Amino acid sequence: MKIKLWALVLTTAAVEILFSSPQASAQKPKEESVVKNGSVVSLEYTLSDEKGKTIESNKGKEPLKYTQGQKQIIPGLEKELAGMKVGGEKHVKIKPEDAYGPVNSKVFQEVPKEKIPTEALKIGTTLMARSPEGQSLPVRVKEIKEKTVVLDLNHPLAGKTLTFDVKVLDIQPPQPQVK
Repeated sequence: MKIKLWALVLTTAAVEILFSSPQASAQKPKEESVVKNGSVVSLEYTLSDEKGKTIESNKGKEPLKYTQGQKQIIPGLEKELAGMKVGGEKHVKIKPEDAYGPVNSKVFQEVPKEKIPTEALKIGTTLMARSPEGQSLPVRVKEIKEKTVVLDLNHPLAGKTLTFDVKVLDIQPPQPQVK
């Protein structure tokens, strides 16, 4: 009776050793990397407007790299990328409220007409302005009045539904926080 019990214990120990050995671990499938908070993601994208006209694309160029959860890209796109795997592709539409927001009429600014170059006095012309902090900002001519010009300081894509075709090229796992 003792011999049989001893054989069972040895068999159990051998099974435990077998399954905990490095050789056995190497045979286990590696956990696939998915986009999650803290992941550094490289992706290829094409951005189009509501009519399907391409606004911007990085296909065949340097991939876009961002860190998931750090608000480095628009919120709607970040949400859609969560859970994707390397090689995953997606076609997504992002509403203005999840992209650059709706057009805000409070950021229209009226300036004297003489402050605007003559060649830029056309509705829709984009000019570069400087913020008080020295940052360059695109502004568009919204309206031309008799003595003033109304400039639109909204992001050029504010109020627009955007379409992204994305492909996840690489995912680097979150790095441990150094304290």
